[in-house]
Amino acid sequence: MDKSAKIFVAGARGLAGSAIVRALRAAGFQNLLLPTSSELDLTEGALVRSFFEKERPHYVFDAAAKVGGIVANNTLPAEFIHSNLAIQTNLIHESWRAAVKRLVFLGSNCIYPRDCPQPIREDYLLTGPLEPTNRPYAIAKIAGLEMCWAYNRQYGTRFAAPMPTNLYGPGDNYHPEHSHVISAFIRKFWEANQTAAQSVTAWGTGTPRREFLHADDMAAACLHLMRLNDAAWDELFPLTRAPIVNLGSGEERTIAELADTVRRALDASVRIEWDRSKPDGTPRKRCDCSRMLATGWRPRIALEDGIRALIPELAERWSERSVRNHPG
Repeated sequence: MDKSAKIFVAGARGLAGSAIVRALRAAGFQNLLLPTSSELDLTEGALVRSFFEKERPHYVFDAAAKVGGIVANNTLPAEFIHSNLAIQTNLIHESWRAAVKRLVFLGSNCIYPRDCPQPIREDYLLTGPLEPTNRPYAIAKIAGLEMCWAYNRQYGTRFAAPMPTNLYGPGDNYHPEHSHVISAFIRKFWEANQTAAQSVTAWGTGTPRREFLHADDMAAACLHLMRLNDAAWDELFPLTRAPIVNLGSGEERTIAELADTVRRALDASVRIEWDRSKPDGTPRKRCDCSRMLATGWRPRIALEDGIRALIPELAERWSERSVRNHPG
């Protein structure tokens, strides 16, 4: 990638997109296209087409998506499937029309069947039923992956779909109902510290196992993929298979262990009460990342270290009054 290349990061203000922007700038890329959602509604095909025709980006990172945890997926299924299908369809199609050199479409490991063998390999895709609590989101992401593969086969594009494990990091969403599990725990324990609460309530049994990846490690992986030479790219993403590659940390914890990790990182003296009437979600989602590791990328940030590093941001973002009165 030439340092003067024009690079479009869709979703540049979100958790994943902002991490990609940090990685690009740290590597010396400055010609970045970073429209906000108010400046460019990615669900509107005509607007996206006009943007591509005007800007003609060389590379595209698609980190734009409607995301959330179990509560959000259960209560807003139509929004999750409609918004994500619209965004990725517009971006992938217009990237082809504009002759974009490469596109990275960021997915999620929720695309894999609920009861996959562990660790999850890329070829386990579509081998069993999905987890019901996030099925609309997962199907949208599967459609985006399939679209990348179809355009590669028909038009000779180089579109790829890295599938990260559960992300966390700077700029995360801490909404009490719509956030992912790790940011939900961060919020709960932060609030407990601020209000001197004796306990926090967590969903389910605490027994499901999850793998977590810092957003900056994910961004480094996406940039690493973009910078592969053509031969290495084509070896990793041959036209005979879906252009998918897993991204993970290699560390797996139960939800109960995660809660303890967050509690330690935030130095919270509070007990955890488990609401077993609520769903657990997928029992286990550990990914086999051997194909990505073979390219030379490695995750760098340990989970507890990554959570502790968020404390200055949280302190600036939240005061006791704002935590009590504002849910976002």
